[in-house]
Amino acid sequence: MANFAYKGRDKLGKAVSGTLEAANEPAAADSLMRRGILPTELRERRASGADIHLSQLFESKVRLEELVVFSRQMYALTRAGIPILRAIAGLEESAHSKPLKRALHQLGEDLGNGRPLSSAMQSHPKVFSSLFIAIIHVGENTGQLEEAFQQLANYFDLELETRKRIKAAMRYPSFVMIAIGIAMVILNIMVIPVFANMFAKFGVELPLATRILLATSHFFVHYWWLLLAGLIAAVLGWRHWVRTRAGQLSWHRWQLKLPIVGSIIERSLLARFARSFSMMLKAGVPLNQALALVADAVDNAFMADRIREMRGGIERGESLLRTAGASALFTPLVMQMIAVGEETGQVDELLHEAAQYYEREVDYDLKSLTARIEPILIGLVAIMVLILALGIFTPMWDMMSAVRGGR
Repeated sequence: MANFAYKGRDKLGKAVSGTLEAANEPAAADSLMRRGILPTELRERRASGADIHLSQLFESKVRLEELVVFSRQMYALTRAGIPILRAIAGLEESAHSKPLKRALHQLGEDLGNGRPLSSAMQSHPKVFSSLFIAIIHVGENTGQLEEAFQQLANYFDLELETRKRIKAAMRYPSFVMIAIGIAMVILNIMVIPVFANMFAKFGVELPLATRILLATSHFFVHYWWLLLAGLIAAVLGWRHWVRTRAGQLSWHRWQLKLPIVGSIIERSLLARFARSFSMMLKAGVPLNQALALVADAVDNAFMADRIREMRGGIERGESLLRTAGASALFTPLVMQMIAVGEETGQVDELLHEAAQYYEREVDYDLKSLTARIEPILIGLVAIMVLILALGIFTPMWDMMSAVRGGR
């Protein structure tokens, strides 16, 4: 979320000005229009040190599990008819996360001062995403706030389940790679130096593979600090590069082209897009605003740019089917669903079906991911053993042959 300074005129033609928070400039303009303000000037305002509260300086994002629990509790409380102020006060007492507790406390104060819930949530972008705020805003305006919380709870619950499946699928490969790394360190520090001393005593000519192993071990033992410094520099350089606009776009584009996991990442992101887009349309969010908010929700800069291009096409008067086809993001099956949805006026329901289709594919691929990665891991271990065998045992056999020949 960014801060925007605006100037405009209200319904009576009176000049007004102020600031507001929004995901981007079009979202800020839409927010002003909903308030009955016609913006004449709108520019992003960079936050200064005085604008940032000290308690928010090191504030981390709230975990997805907490958002699921919060949304479900708010749905249950609002459905039971409990006033919103009382519900938030009760949840503030039971909240375990400091950022969420602080946000709920501020929400209670803002609501007590007559500020709408969605507007109050905009002051806490690290707790409530733009998608979360948009759904709550629609729920407030339509008198269906409890249904809005239910939709958010179901959405975050499915998102959490997908993340858990991905972590479970990657657990075995991660353990194997860590074990290989630890084994390489132990071999270079403790095992290979012993053989190096033995080879030096015999004074035999060593093959190339053995000389490479001994040189690697010597460098690892005596210049480990250089390796550590290089690793730290590489990590810091990578993190800085990924934070840049160009680096983020390149990395997110490469993610979708990675072998084995690239297609899984792509379909997982498309499932997130289809489900969140369906939820926004079902809640009554305008099509162009929904695309702008969903672009931030997919968490992939490359795909977000394609979705924003779709938004531009919609605003130029093109159909959703045409803009979706131009984005080259979707499979023919999903394109057919969008075409039928536009003809029947059921785009939200058919996008929900598309999300389920992608999620089933991702679930199937995740279940077979370990079986697909396992041969690669076995191959890596085999290559490591082969290198060690050629580098260590070949000269030993040569020495044994020389000893037998001397006899």
